[in-house]
Amino acid sequence: MKTSRFTGVQIMGILRQAEDGIPVLTLCREHQMSSATFYKWRAKYGGMDASMISEMKGLEDENRRLKKMFAELSMQNDLLREALGKK
Repeated sequence: MKTSRFTGVQIMGILRQAEDGIPVLTLCREHQMSSATFYKWRAKYGGMDASMISEMKGLEDENRRLKKMFAELSMQNDLLREALGKK
């Protein structure tokens, strides 16, 4: 998975600058990012602080890991059922 160039603290800083009245296009040009990225961040992280962002990213990583484990166990279960002749 592609990692972000920006940390949670940097994202919060950029969002705060926009709240302070700096135009979005100027921010995007300054930080070399697209306006779509800014609006996606605002929708996802609006109203959060840096600690909440890091906690959310940790939960997303754990969820991804658990989904992978479930998929592997489900596949093993199907293989065992097929080997035993019970479909």
